[in-house]
Amino acid sequence: MIHPHTYIHPDAKLATNVKIDPFTVIHQNVEIGEGTWIGSNVTIMEGARIGKNCRIFPGAVISASPQDLKFEGEITTVEIGDNTTIREFVTIHRGTKDRWKTVVGNNCLIMAYSHIAHDCIIGDHCIMSNNTQMAGHVSMGDYAILAGMCAVHQFVKIGKHAFIAGGSLVSKDVPPYIKAGRTPLSYAGVNSVGLKRKGFKIDQINHVLEIYRFIYNKGLNTTQAIRYIEEDFPASDEKDEIIAFIRQSGRGIIKRFSKNHFDEDLAD
Repeated sequence: MIHPHTYIHPDAKLATNVKIDPFTVIHQNVEIGEGTWIGSNVTIMEGARIGKNCRIFPGAVISASPQDLKFEGEITTVEIGDNTTIREFVTIHRGTKDRWKTVVGNNCLIMAYSHIAHDCIIGDHCIMSNNTQMAGHVSMGDYAILAGMCAVHQFVKIGKHAFIAGGSLVSKDVPPYIKAGRTPLSYAGVNSVGLKRKGFKIDQINHVLEIYRFIYNKGLNTTQAIRYIEEDFPASDEKDEIIAFIRQSGRGIIKRFSKNHFDEDLAD
């Protein structure tokens, strides 16, 4: 199952049925779970923890040192969950002493030429499309999708079930359950198609839609909208998720698109 032209450090720990193609290099302090396939010319460096039944395509580099001048050689990891696919020439850097690890969850798809920087935490069932670039310390919730060629600023948070349009520059936090697009990146409605595909009922989707009407379409500032939603909306997991996300936002959430918003952004 392991080609003779592959180099594996004697301290690496591989399950018995891992398959590795030629000219791949596995460094020390690496663990790879059963059923995983690793293509040719892949480099898996110290600190990688790769789960079961993953597929890593040619040219990927996993667990290289972070591109962070504050990094002092501390022992950190990259942790990749089960059933995750990493396509050609993806780069994933290990953590720093901020979070001590970079994480990609279970059942994710990281498409070709994407980059995941140090200390990023990506949830389960996430998709990063081709050429998406993610700076350090980014958090991405379960089932979130980044379309092709997105660039995500450091420390940004992306909520569960969010969808971000291709070519977007993501410099503000993107709340859960919504679509984001245009320039500058703005609220573009609830991700109703994605939610239906994940089994959300119409009543749940309408409930989420009504919450975001008060956040984005009623002329209220964020504090006023959240206060109203807390007091007057029925309890639900979705309501709790949205409120908690916005309250914990460090960079502030994206705005609703407007012509004035666009002009102000150009002026800055």
